[in-house]
Amino acid sequence: MSAEEAIKIEEDHQEKEESVYDPDKIKILPGASEDGTSASFQILDEDHTLGNALRYMIMKNPEVEFCGYSIPHPSENKLNVRIQTYGNISAVEALHQGLDNLTELCDVVEEKFEEKLREAEQDSGAASAVGQSEIMEFSKEEM
Repeated sequence: MSAEEAIKIEEDHQEKEESVYDPDKIKILPGASEDGTSASFQILDEDHTLGNALRYMIMKNPEVEFCGYSIPHPSENKLNVRIQTYGNISAVEALHQGLDNLTELCDVVEEKFEEKLREAEQDSGAASAVGQSEIMEFSKEEM
């Protein structure tokens, strides 16, 4: 890995950390249960891409009874997520676990993609070298 690539990866990582810790990015909406087992959250500047993936990851948790999301209006960049649990964990914990699991899944997909990209670059480099040696041999035969 070149120094430029390492710097780019570090900058991307810092941008991700900054967006993760934005306190205005997410808030709990009024109407949460007193025991914390159900709550609605609003996430700013997100759409169906995150909504559906997050809903799927949260619903994989056996402690979650219900999870759904909505976009209140197409012209607003707001994502509302409703979570209800069976009571062993809070809705906030379920949201944190879902976000963590989704982040881990995205990291794995990114790693696999980069691995396949490196393999393709190595294969094309090897194919290019083989192709050039064949051209050189063909050129010698023509002379």
